[in-house]
Amino acid sequence: MKKLVQLILSSFLFASCTSQSKDATNQLSGKVVISQEQAAIIFEKVKNVPNGTHLSFAFLDEGNTLILDIKRENDTLGIISSDDYVFEIGSISKVFTSTLLADAVVNNIVALDEPIGMPLKDDVKITYKQLSNHTSGLPRLPKNLFSLSSFRSDNPYKEYNENLLEDYLLKELVLDQAPGEKSSYSNLGAGLLGHVLSIKTDSSYEELLQNRIFSKYELTLSTSHKENIKGNLVLGRDKKGEITSNWDFASLQGAGGVFSSVGDLARFVNAHLYNDNEVLALSRKRTSNLSKNMDMALGWHIIKTQAGEKWYWHNGGTGGYSSSMTMDIENKKAVILLSNISSFHNLQKNIDPLCFELMNDLKKQ
Repeated sequence: MKKLVQLILSSFLFASCTSQSKDATNQLSGKVVISQEQAAIIFEKVKNVPNGTHLSFAFLDEGNTLILDIKRENDTLGIISSDDYVFEIGSISKVFTSTLLADAVVNNIVALDEPIGMPLKDDVKITYKQLSNHTSGLPRLPKNLFSLSSFRSDNPYKEYNENLLEDYLLKELVLDQAPGEKSSYSNLGAGLLGHVLSIKTDSSYEELLQNRIFSKYELTLSTSHKENIKGNLVLGRDKKGEITSNWDFASLQGAGGVFSSVGDLARFVNAHLYNDNEVLALSRKRTSNLSKNMDMALGWHIIKTQAGEKWYWHNGGTGGYSSSMTMDIENKKAVILLSNISSFHNLQKNIDPLCFELMNDLKKQ
């Protein structure tokens, strides 16, 4: 695979987005930066996206990194100049939250099987590990989130502050199953993990991210504070392809509140691929089984491929964005995909398959 390529091609003018049903004109093929096979895989999966759709890719292959940005404008899907584009990464934030947990464990601040220091209804005991690997028994979302008079479907978590979270846990909590019994994906659990780690360390979630991860791996565009992005943010698009609000996660930032770029995520993934780091190794350690083909680490899902490989994967989605990130530690390969395709758009279902197909294509090179 080619070494790092910074594309210097003409950018398309930004145009207003319209709902689109027909295929875009393909200007991906023939570019020297990606193979014909890669261009065909990408075009087939996203040819029907609305105008204004932007996808950023990072391909990591045995020490080489390729950054690629694609945008649909004027019914044409083409490559644009790569820059420091920032997206909401949604639930990929959970990988960072679990990394903060691994860091706290390595530094003897908490233990994985230690009960969290939060009062819960009926004296329920939940451990840090159970919050991180989705075996806490907590529901996917707190029920009182939807009863807020200020609830907005285009920014659902914005008003869900610490008082509401703690009041729910102490007075209204009803578990879906006993802690540790089985895995059940919970945004509440991951958000609560970020919250309790902040309390335990007397630091904000943003301070933990910056001090324990982002500064360490030089993730200069990553943050949980939108105001820090300074014009690099790609505008999110709703299910109709129209510009929509960003999501503010308030007390549940650990579930999905991070903004990042493919360049930053590539540096983080490279640390996993090439850094013999106790914290990162712990974050990837298997903690439970989900199915015949998938295990769970702390934040990472571990896919067992038909070829016998082990891929670490997480995806994300918000009202204006969808993302997917997959890495193969043994073979030193990874694909990262960020986009402003809404998680409610009917083409969101193509994001993970696109990431996986591009990973398989890397094996052939």
